[in-house]
Amino acid sequence: MDKICVSDTDGFGVEVILNEEDSAAAPCCVHGPALLFVKVCVGGQQGRRFYACSACRDRKDCSFFQWQDEKVSKARLLAREEENKAKQPPFTHEEFRSRFLQVVSLPLAQRRFCQTCQLLLLPADWAAHSAHSILLDVSAAQLRRPSQLLRPLDNKKTNAQYLFTDRSGHFLLDLFAALGFQKVLCLGTPRLHELIKIRNSEGSGRVMKSLLLDIDYRYSQFCGEEEFGHYNMFNHHFFNGKAAEKRLEDFLHEEGGEKVVMVTDPPFGGLVRPLAHSFSKICSQWRSLQSPETQGAELPMVWIFPYFFEPRILECFASFSMLDYQVDYDNHPLYKHGGRGRKQSPVRLFTNLRPSNVVLPPEEGYRFCSLCQRYVSSGNQHCPQCDACTSKDGREWKHCFLCNKCVKPTWLHCSGCGHCALEDHPCGRRGSGCFSCGSTDHKRRACPVSSGAVRHRP
Repeated sequence: MDKICVSDTDGFGVEVILNEEDSAAAPCCVHGPALLFVKVCVGGQQGRRFYACSACRDRKDCSFFQWQDEKVSKARLLAREEENKAKQPPFTHEEFRSRFLQVVSLPLAQRRFCQTCQLLLLPADWAAHSAHSILLDVSAAQLRRPSQLLRPLDNKKTNAQYLFTDRSGHFLLDLFAALGFQKVLCLGTPRLHELIKIRNSEGSGRVMKSLLLDIDYRYSQFCGEEEFGHYNMFNHHFFNGKAAEKRLEDFLHEEGGEKVVMVTDPPFGGLVRPLAHSFSKICSQWRSLQSPETQGAELPMVWIFPYFFEPRILECFASFSMLDYQVDYDNHPLYKHGGRGRKQSPVRLFTNLRPSNVVLPPEEGYRFCSLCQRYVSSGNQHCPQCDACTSKDGREWKHCFLCNKCVKPTWLHCSGCGHCALEDHPCGRRGSGCFSCGSTDHKRRACPVSSGAVRHRP
């Protein structure tokens, strides 16, 4: 059983429990099978277990809740089933695709997109949407870039869509091409998927294949079933069932030597361990398709996430390393490239690719550290005491000989706390520490006497 700490507070924490037996028995909300949670009090005492939505951490977004040992009446089960059906997409994937092809065949003056309903309209739909906000004369170029046509989802804990700038998107594609990848599995990266299609249509370099898996069903309007799957990465759920799972398996099969790389950009407020659990399942599926002589290999993966999640990601994937490349987004006010200090994007690449093979653009100030054998940002200086380029946020960090590590430039060593912190920090406040053993040196998920510290094999 994989017990995973979700949050630590002064009085209690909540763990999500991941195992195949409980997953098979889990009730479903509109987002697929729920996850099993348990409240943990100081000292490791556990409360009553309950199921909650896998994708939404806020009950306002999905109110699903059920005690694990609760007996649910048939009437309630039927009502839940009806509610789930009512919240499904208005059309099947096949119907969405048929509508798209009909829209494409229309003259420009008849191509319309309802911005209120986020739906491509056929002439027969116009009357029903007459009071809505309508985008007229939808061009072929707009249809090729649905991420610019659709309104981005903005719930950072569930499905926030921060869309890559073309700078970041093209950097990733140039990197994958240089490393010889012909297939890109895009988990929650619609902008990257459409850039691949555009580059293929323009004949820009070697043709790449792409499969987009995303919880946003609206992309069903613009992508065929062979290139898009409605998917929840928090519980590895395919909304279209076995057929969609088979398409993923076919895509992972490296027929004719076509190398696959997986790239994912999850919501930053999402839980790391359930994500890692899903990604590990994809890795295992890829590994099962390899020849006997390569059974020990790992699926090449790039996980895009803020740098301050590094400890949690490395707990799950020990072979990963964090690279200095700053990922930026078109529709995020702060996550931009080229800023200074705290105005720099905190989003980085976590990957099992060999760091020395990931060449970061020197025209943006990145340079190669021959001691670390990787590319680093201009402000990331090599520390002789740590024997590493230690900066995480793009600024030059300083070495504290009392802490025996490098720290942020704005931190000072506090003799009262025994470690470095901001100058105006609340000195002496006791941290929440570990719920299992009471130590303040670590959290429950890293406790040496608890079963909470679990690594996933990628």
